[in-house]
Amino acid sequence: MTRQEVEVLVVGAGQAGVAMSEHLTNQGIHHVVLERHRIAERWRSMRWDSLVANGPAWHDRFPGMEFNGIEPGAFASKEQVADYFVAYAGMIGAPIRCGVEVTSVRRNAGAPGFHVQTSDGDYNARYVVAATGPFQRPVIPAVVPESSGLEQLHSSLYRNPGQLPEGAVLVVGAGSSGVQIAAEIQRSGRQVFLSVGPHDRPPRSYRGRDFCWWLGVLGLWDASTPPQGAEHVTIAVSGADGGHTVDFRELAEEGITLVGRTEAFDAGTMRFAGDLQDNIANGDANYLRLLDEADEYVERNGLDLPEEPGARVLRPDPECLSNPVRELDLAASGVTSIIWATGFVQDYSWLNVEAFDERGRPVQQRGVSSEPGIYFLGLPWQSRRGSSFIWGVWHDAKYVADQITIQRSYLQHDQQAAQPVGV
Repeated sequence: MTRQEVEVLVVGAGQAGVAMSEHLTNQGIHHVVLERHRIAERWRSMRWDSLVANGPAWHDRFPGMEFNGIEPGAFASKEQVADYFVAYAGMIGAPIRCGVEVTSVRRNAGAPGFHVQTSDGDYNARYVVAATGPFQRPVIPAVVPESSGLEQLHSSLYRNPGQLPEGAVLVVGAGSSGVQIAAEIQRSGRQVFLSVGPHDRPPRSYRGRDFCWWLGVLGLWDASTPPQGAEHVTIAVSGADGGHTVDFRELAEEGITLVGRTEAFDAGTMRFAGDLQDNIANGDANYLRLLDEADEYVERNGLDLPEEPGARVLRPDPECLSNPVRELDLAASGVTSIIWATGFVQDYSWLNVEAFDERGRPVQQRGVSSEPGIYFLGLPWQSRRGSSFIWGVWHDAKYVADQITIQRSYLQHDQQAAQPVGV
């Protein structure tokens, strides 16, 4: 069977794949990007209706193009983000083929490169970049059986309150997605219980600057590894309603009942860990620590930024925080739905190479895998804290393209050295 020849094959045309294509093009490297759906499809079909980006438009973008028709300090809607990547791909002339699913990648036997099987024929690629990102397979913990009669949705399938049956809702997970979904459902007139686990809680803005700016000038985006024990801690920050600092006490004042981390379900009763107070306190400490670092930066650099003493005033603890609910009879409480804002796991079942550890996680350093010729892009903490953000993946893609260029130079030298003298 004839295979299409390509030097670099990129799998996925989200933000990672588009960024990779730009840098490969700039290096003059022949490549193709295969996408099983549309460009940036996950922004369109795996997000709720009212989602906006968590970073302002001036920050959450690629260097080469600004958002069209959006104020720099505003937060782009999910459709505007997807449209941005479509426009960017057009601007750079990215060789993207949509509607093509990659089903298998295997190293060629006795020859360099990889045999790539797709829904549109086979490819022979010298290098392969897995740019499918971290949001591949939704995770719903095996806590509540399907036979419970409860409506259970992962946050990636939630669209709006109208799709849920009548009744109260338990939202599990208090990162950006869980918090925004819980608030939206509560505003629709339903009772909401929000299960809060460990989290970071930065200010949306402080002293007239967005938290994205503060993390930048304080060098926090460039942290190379997460703090010990915080590898999977979520960030509670929101761009909804023009952007605001997430305040769990305020959510409780508005009617949401906070509970601890979801632990178990038995005979209609949900049980929660006794960690709610600690989780909120640790989130507060993270919040106040960033304010301290920001104040020190202002003083050290002599900046004229307005003081904001009110930012340090915490609301009084609501009853659900002072006396946390440890057990909840779901039927008696009117709960008919559970939304699991519990994240995703990576799925590289199509990538049949020696590039993974015993838990199926990529073995890589800044995207360069343990399998020569295989590269990853879009992973959380791939090179720094900012790696999974739009601007961060662009910089990671440049590094990966540079590494491919280096490998090409070795091959070119080997080919030249193999030529007879005088040829």
